[in-house]
Amino acid sequence: MPAPAVSRTLVAEGAPRGGLAALCITQTTAWGVLYYALMTAVGPICEDTGWDPALVTGAFSAGLVVSAAVGIAVGTMLDWTGPRNLMVAGSLVGVLAVALAALSPNLVWFAGAWLLAGTAQAAVLYQPAFTVISRWYGPARVRPLTILTLVAGFASTIFAPLTAALCTAIGWRGAFLVLAGLLGAVTVPLHTRYLNRAWQQELSAAQLVEDAAQVRRIRRSHDFLAHQALMVVLCLGLYTVTLNIIPLLMEKGADYTLAALGLGLVGAGQVAGRLLFAALPTKARIPAVAGTATAALLLLAFMPGPAPLLIGAGMIAGAVRGCQTLLQATIVATNWGATGLGTLQGLFTAPLTIVTALAPALGPALATWSGSFTTMTYTMAAATGTALLITVGHTVRGRHAR
Repeated sequence: MPAPAVSRTLVAEGAPRGGLAALCITQTTAWGVLYYALMTAVGPICEDTGWDPALVTGAFSAGLVVSAAVGIAVGTMLDWTGPRNLMVAGSLVGVLAVALAALSPNLVWFAGAWLLAGTAQAAVLYQPAFTVISRWYGPARVRPLTILTLVAGFASTIFAPLTAALCTAIGWRGAFLVLAGLLGAVTVPLHTRYLNRAWQQELSAAQLVEDAAQVRRIRRSHDFLAHQALMVVLCLGLYTVTLNIIPLLMEKGADYTLAALGLGLVGAGQVAGRLLFAALPTKARIPAVAGTATAALLLLAFMPGPAPLLIGAGMIAGAVRGCQTLLQATIVATNWGATGLGTLQGLFTAPLTIVTALAPALGPALATWSGSFTTMTYTMAAATGTALLITVGHTVRGRHAR
């Protein structure tokens, strides 16, 4: 897809020695505590409190929506101030939020704590980390981004069993207090030691004003909106199906154990997809990801079985999801350079975060409305197919413009 000219190209500022390793550790810990811990602890929380599981998971989804909204401001702050103070503050807010959740006397308090956790997610999870990596490595960012997402991909592998063990040993409230302490002990010193207090390429007031005007032009451009729209529908289709693959496989005859294995192998597919992403030519990444996503979802919808073939299609969908994560990490810098990178990254990813938050509930809702998870999957294949059509149409439009 063609991109409009920008005022500054993305150049490498240089990563500090150990900086990438530090970010890998903090991302794994932050994802484990601020994302996967609550999903693991829903059962113990509801058994202890009597709260409705749907309301507990609803608080989690609401936190993700807050994260999307706050992420826009976080991106702007990254551009102006650099990452250190922002991400240290985000870590401390995360510690406070998880501790408040542990001390919640009622569901309203708990939900409020998790809305606060959404603010922390915006400041410490992938969005700011992607911006930091892009500023550190410039055009060579794909390899370190791949390493970061591969390592952080083990957050659920580490923290789901850890959270479950802590809940069994000391209860969910004690578990959350331990996890809050772990979050602070790991992320605060590493963010303080390895992140930039300010960017090396400091801009004058006039340059900042010029960049702000350029960001406004970019975010209103057809190019930006087309990229954002195709990523939203791509994310919608992939996450809605893969996060609901257990009921889909069971509908097609698999037992629960085999269907759960299918979900686990979706995660394995993500790892493979992230490893393959760098091998794709830059201009071919979007059509390749959208086309493969559509094919994988159509296979999941069309094939009645056997289960191993369906699980294989699920792994392909997982691989595409892994590519989609890296595409999300690189698409802004690839098309619009360094101008307002944090701001544009926040604006670009906000609707994607909201879609991710809604996807777990959207799948069952669509299945109930349409009559089956198979029909839901066909619908989501149409969504990813729409992403492919947007890609093709935008490319043709660019050629005609030239």
